[in-house]
Amino acid sequence: MQWGKVLGGVAGAAAFLGLGIILGHSAIPKGANPPAPSASASQDLDPEILETIMGQLDASRIRENLRELSREPHLASSPRDEALVQLLLRRWRDPESGLDSAEASTYEVLLSFPSQERPNHVAIVGPTGTILFSCRQSEENLTGEQGGPDVVPPYAAYAPPGTPQGLLVYANRGSEDDFKELQAQGIQLKGTIALTRYGGVGRGAKAVNAAKHEVAGVLVYTDPADINDGRSLPNETFPHSWHLPPSGVERGSYYEYFGDPLTPYLPANPSSFRLDPATASGFPPIPIQPIGFEDAKVLLCNLQGPSAQADWQGALGCDYKLGPGFEPGGMYAGSQVNLSVHNRLELRNSSNVLGIIRGAVEPDRYVLYGNHRDSWVHGAVDPSSGTAVLLELSRVLGTLLKKGTWRPRRSIVFASWGAEEFGLIGSTEFTEEFFCKLQERAVAYINVDISVFANATLRAQGTPPVQSVIFSAAKQIPAPGPGSLSIYDNWIRHFNRSSPVYGLVPSVGSLGAGSDYAPFIHFLGISSMDITYTYDQSKTSARIYPTYHTAFDTFGYVDKFVDPGFSSHRAVARTAGNVLLRLSDSLFLPLNVSDYSETLRSFLQAAQLSLGALLEKHNISLGPLVTAVEKFEGAAVALGQRISALQKGTFDPLQVRMLNDQLMLLERAFLNPRAFPEERYYSHVLWAPRKSVVATFPGLANACIRAIDTDPGSAAWAEVQRQLSIVVAALEGAAATMRPVADL
Repeated sequence: MQWGKVLGGVAGAAAFLGLGIILGHSAIPKGANPPAPSASASQDLDPEILETIMGQLDASRIRENLRELSREPHLASSPRDEALVQLLLRRWRDPESGLDSAEASTYEVLLSFPSQERPNHVAIVGPTGTILFSCRQSEENLTGEQGGPDVVPPYAAYAPPGTPQGLLVYANRGSEDDFKELQAQGIQLKGTIALTRYGGVGRGAKAVNAAKHEVAGVLVYTDPADINDGRSLPNETFPHSWHLPPSGVERGSYYEYFGDPLTPYLPANPSSFRLDPATASGFPPIPIQPIGFEDAKVLLCNLQGPSAQADWQGALGCDYKLGPGFEPGGMYAGSQVNLSVHNRLELRNSSNVLGIIRGAVEPDRYVLYGNHRDSWVHGAVDPSSGTAVLLELSRVLGTLLKKGTWRPRRSIVFASWGAEEFGLIGSTEFTEEFFCKLQERAVAYINVDISVFANATLRAQGTPPVQSVIFSAAKQIPAPGPGSLSIYDNWIRHFNRSSPVYGLVPSVGSLGAGSDYAPFIHFLGISSMDITYTYDQSKTSARIYPTYHTAFDTFGYVDKFVDPGFSSHRAVARTAGNVLLRLSDSLFLPLNVSDYSETLRSFLQAAQLSLGALLEKHNISLGPLVTAVEKFEGAAVALGQRISALQKGTFDPLQVRMLNDQLMLLERAFLNPRAFPEERYYSHVLWAPRKSVVATFPGLANACIRAIDTDPGSAAWAEVQRQLSIVVAALEGAAATMRPVADL
């Protein structure tokens, strides 16, 4: 991928943006439409344009987008996946509704697939070697869409090949504590096959935890208690309702990290150094295979041994026992479980597609809006609901652009990422390739992966500065359904928290590593958010929508059960589009850095309450951390006051630019690439993985957990002091970022 094709510039040197696209400084290439007449240095968000765009977003067009996107399975690098690349390029190059430019780029990445010649297989094998029971190798063809040749059989991507056989044990969710509990009950784990259920810990962690206890192989299933509210009968599940049918199997990646496994921190270009697949880290250490709950019931309900504790029980209609082995006197007495996995690793080409709208005033400031394109099967909800929204939003903006009636102040980048399901690969390779350019110029990243889980309420995740812009957008848009509530008012009824600054507000979740926002926030320190519509948690205990990653996630499923009428899809399009316009068109960036103060204060109070006494025993003072938080709070207030003063008077555009850069770059101040050497890509000292249940500074909390049982003066306690210093330095650096730029 090259960043080099010159489109020309009138008012200065060109600003380069990826995939062979250059964004000229407030310039339009020959033959293109000129910017709207208001595109001056003082241009601000136009409420009329915003209202026009909101009104033109069409639910029926989103529905037709989804029908086309999910018509066939489109596993990463498959022919249908590449056909969708061409569909996106056609849409974004359309002469009447396209963008300024659109290009696809390709990376050569390591993916994992089941063998067609030797399908993965799970069986109960009798004492004489006879196969007494075999688990399904494919899901039941309930609607005619589950049996096609392009439907990949259920498998655990990146699980190693192997054919272990042993006595079966039930290990709940496969956490480290779960396996320790089995050991505490005297159950011998060496050489066994562990049956686990989804949830609790990540997919790959189940195999890692099992291997520590010399388990030979792992099975994973979705318990109806976790996703179906206990429903498990064929007549009460899909296609009769939205619940997962008995044969449904959740596919997924079991790779521990994100990005291409062979080129960490390097883009997966042909010239890049690659690790040896045989020694690359992050893959499951033992074979693992997902199965449906109808097969899990046969295995689990015939186990012998003590009964599992109450919180390990599920909804398969029997007493869950721990094993090892099957009930004496039963039909499987003396039998073992054989797990045969024949997955293979392959280098494949996977494409990203970028569509660009060049900014009229600040073309070198990028607001990115993205979603992945690939799915495990048809992927109507995940990810095509998000792409259907993305295409409709880009159509509306592109139409105005081609008419010459609108051009944003800053550049907008629409992105369709490849191979996300295998570990956020496309987005990570993009951030690796354009690391410096994005760190210097990216304003924010908006992620809309699954746009609609269900049709009850908005759900948003993001870093604190984006909270205010999401709130502003949500207040302006009517909620779907009867009544006159705004999306904001409806949201606050479902997810809320008490803020010491604002009172009762909707709760905005923090960002983990569940979608393509991860490399932008954790690796690059770019303010990020994820926006979706979801279900009413008071009416279901489902951990995610029931057909997640199965062959039942189809257009018909969405059309009938998830969002009939597509009003929630339109609500997400309007919310995300509103946020996008505010970020790309507002004179002053609508990022409220003061909202970080509330997060930092809560982190500090949690550290004082849960860690203060322990640290004091080891002569470690939280005083410097208290001072650093106070410095941040003071600098944030002062920056807000400078912005308010500037907004009320006449100003030099350069002053606005400098203040906006302070807002944009604040998130970068929290990066320390040496803070967590054991955590690949995690550099943000506030949002790294936290092993503690206490919501506080992750590095400090994790170090305390590791040090708590060690001697004073140990290396572990030295690490606690180091992590405390890292947080203090980051907060002081962030405070310095917000001070007047002339104050060195």
